Amino acid sequence: MIATLERPALKPEPTEKDRIAELQQTISASRLSLWLGCKLKFFFRYVLQIKKAPTPSMHAGSSVHAVLQAWSMSRWRREPFATERFKALFNVRWLALQAESKINWDGEEEADRSSAWNALAHYFQETPIRADERPEAVEVAVSADLSARGLPTLVGVIDLVRSGGRIVDFKLTAKTPDPEMVAHMHGTQLTAYSLLYRDATGREEGGLELHHLVRTKAPKCIITSMPPATEQQVTRLFRAMESYQEGVARQDFIPSPGFGCLGCEFINECRRH
Repeated sequence: MIATLERPALKPEPTEKDRIAELQQTISASRLSLWLGCKLKFFFRYVLQIKKAPTPSMHAGSSVHAVLQAWSMSRWRREPFATERFKALFNVRWLALQAESKINWDGEEEADRSSAWNALAHYFQETPIRADERPEAVEVAVSADLSARGLPTLVGVIDLVRSGGRIVDFKLTAKTPDPEMVAHMHGTQLTAYSLLYRDATGREEGGLELHHLVRTKAPKCIITSMPPATEQQVTRLFRAMESYQEGVARQDFIPSPGFGCLGCEFINECRRH
């Protein structure tokens, strides 16, 4: 008797209905922020899952983020700091991430690469984080089951938790940020991190920090420090999550035309929709 091997059945591609159902099970700060910003853009990215090549600024941010993660892990392991090591890592990550997708540099790759590294090198010099300060957590994935409130599970990845429970999020930017404006703009994300930290540890965070690495001609390091999330901010986050949950369920994928459309990668799809 000759044995025959059966080919495993191919799993069918998820339908839009499947993806919508899945999106109602969990929620992240980035998904929620996009939903609040433009529901049609959310539809293109998360329901249709249209893939777009990273912009030069996104590529620079990913490269810098990878180095900052390694730097934080190095301090957690109590390894000595060496600029040359992190510059070499930056160059490796810059090339590796670029190999994964085609980026339209428009002749500015070297300028972008240089400004990103200069901002990183300046941050290493000016950072308020001491060399001997050991992190509580680095690039940690966390989740909070909010089903008791009738809400999806909140998920997220926190860049860094400093000693004393201070939550840090790194940002690479081309413009000097206004502290009050960035605190408002990133309020949803930071409050979500507070909630995730509290659920994971059973205690309140020690504070929230935005570390902006500004890649201007003369690089800057801008630190925005905020107190722990207030009850009002947490309630506001819950209300936003309710809006997300109800809106996704009824497929409320409407556009939000505005100045944000100028740099939107889905502008052509939006016009045709």
